Parts: sequence; C-alpha cells; structure tokens
Amino acid sequence: MTRVFVHHRWREVEREGRTRASLMRFHERHKFLLMARNQAGMRRLGRLLGESDRHQPVEELAAAYREALTAILRRPATRRGHPNVLQHLAGYVSDRIEGEDRAELAETIERYRLGLVPLVVPLTLIRHYVRRFGVKYLQDQVYLDPHPHELMLLNHV
Repeated sequence: MTRVFVHHRWREVEREGRTRASLMRFHERHKFLLMARNQAGMRRLGRLLGESDRHQPVEELAAAYREALTAILRRPATRRGHPNVLQHLAGYVSDRIEGEDRAELAETIERYRLGLVPLVVPLTLIRHYVRRFGVKYLQDQVYLDPHPHELMLLNHV
C-alpha cells in the first residue's frame, strides 16, 4: 500500500509540473520512508538529484529518479530498517525532551525492534514530539504519515 501512496504523490508532482526544486522537495519528504527500505538507495537518489547537470533536461532526471525510486519501493521495509529510521527521527527531538521521556522513546523503539509493539507505537510518540516542539524538518516527512490513518496499516508492522 505504501508504494501506491508514494506513486500517487509522484503523480501529483507530475501534474503540478516537474522542476528540479519539486523533485528535491519530493525526495526530502520521502527520505526516511526510503531509508527504511534501502539506506544506500536513498543516498543514491539524493546524489542523483544533487549532482545532476543543470543542463540535463528535467524530464530525463525525473525518469531516472522514478526508475530508482520504483526499484527501492520494491524492497519492503524490514524490522531492521525501521529502528534505524526511528532512531534518526528521535535524534531531532531527543535534545528537547527530558531524561525520562528520552528513555521512554528509546525503550519504545527497542520494543518495536524486538517485535513487542507495532510500528505505530514509536511513530505516534515521535509524531507527538514533532508536533509539540514544532520540528519543521520532520513535520512534512511522509514516513510519519505514509497513508491515511483509517487504513490502520501501521498497526500490523
């Protein structure tokens, strides 16, 4: 289902008109979602955009990006990939929370890693801190809200 929603957002970028800036914004918003599936692939996509020749047509760049994006999305996120991403996200809020709350966040991520709680538990806690502290960089991260909550897909991951 995640792939369906990522491709839907990609089509929105296409409808609005692809530019280098819109491709960079798309990548920025999907960075952690991609990292959960393939950290090296996520970095390659970032380099593809960052190192692209300014004279390269945007259509070529977008086609190359979409091909690599699709390859990454074929690989499901794993219980190993998610804790890494969760720890990265926690790094954006951990300096703003007190010791007990920081320990609770770390413990919740570890419980997820061990399979004791579903992904939605640490995600909900991180979303809470992102909202509470207004962490701008994370507010638009697709990883935190990859699909409509009504689907309850994160309850089983």
